[in-house]
Amino acid sequence: MTVQELPGAGASHRSTPPPAWRPRTDAAPLLPDPEPYRVLGTPAAEKLDADLMRRCHAELVRGRRYNAQATALTRQGRLAVYPSTVGQEACEIAAALVLQEQDWLFPSYRDTLAAVARGLDPVQALTLLRGDWHTGYDPREHRIAPLSTPLATQLPHAVGLAHAARLRGDDVVALAMVGDGGTSEGDFHEALNFAAVWKAPVVFLVQNNGFAISVPLSKQTAAPTLAHKAVGYGMPGRLVDGNDIAAVHEVLSEAVRRARSGGGPTLVEAVTYRIEAHTNADDATRYRGDAEVEAWKAHDPVALLERELTARGILDEQAVQAARDAAEEMAADLRERMNADPVLNPMDIFAHVYAEQTGRLREQADMLRAELDAEEQS
Repeated sequence: MTVQELPGAGASHRSTPPPAWRPRTDAAPLLPDPEPYRVLGTPAAEKLDADLMRRCHAELVRGRRYNAQATALTRQGRLAVYPSTVGQEACEIAAALVLQEQDWLFPSYRDTLAAVARGLDPVQALTLLRGDWHTGYDPREHRIAPLSTPLATQLPHAVGLAHAARLRGDDVVALAMVGDGGTSEGDFHEALNFAAVWKAPVVFLVQNNGFAISVPLSKQTAAPTLAHKAVGYGMPGRLVDGNDIAAVHEVLSEAVRRARSGGGPTLVEAVTYRIEAHTNADDATRYRGDAEVEAWKAHDPVALLERELTARGILDEQAVQAARDAAEEMAADLRERMNADPVLNPMDIFAHVYAEQTGRLREQADMLRAELDAEEQS
């Protein structure tokens, strides 16, 4: 059979693909804005909710102090490691505040501040990083999934929970947080693909802080922005200034409302910066310069909001001082409780592994119990 004899090879035999094969024509609305969305310092700031912004300011001040205290605890040997969110507090606070009580937060290992802002005890939030427990808190109490150390594994979990909740008729939205490095993981692709296909009520918040440890974003992706990845999955992508808490709160609120109403998932990229090192074990000066860090310090999320609210008469010196005083009280309480040596039971390592212990696990527990009993008797 020649080429001309093949079905559809001649001009007179041309046909369009079946409807199911045709590409979607509604891709344009899915694309993010060409520049990160901003509120502070723009005409949109005239419509700020004063009460909400005062609360955001107080949480930002507390978050900055929490970061400083946790970092100090690592230097004192009270924490094994701490991934700071200095410079990223706006993303952390906004993620916590946009959720309703029944919703779920799926944090990464860096998002202890978001967990604290949602109501988790600061000591419990740091327990994993202290090395005392695998999680350190009951995820169901505050609807906060365990802090995820493996990159992006929390994203499919968020999709699964949200999809299951919808099947049960529960009014639940899951907000999953991930760093720019996590977008290079397979779990990121799987989660976004399933969420879009199932229209799961999930919001994906990517905190693009510039680096995956020492790897800059330019070596992770050739995409114009990480928000552009959304269109490939068939969901909207939003690009927002991650240091502008008013903008982040607005964009996330819209995404949560869309998810709750059945509109499906949204991918939000918050452009921010990691002011401090990846963790206390990292030397950031090996891969970035001081000038870059200083430039981002001039775009500090706490100072941005404080200037705007002060200029508009929403915030005064008394309110600023009250926020600082409350943050100091939190830090003092955290410091005091973290300086107390925890009372640990070695047998707890066998708890919360399975709903019903396996035979092998019971054998291991019996062996350890016998060793502990022998030590007490010696």
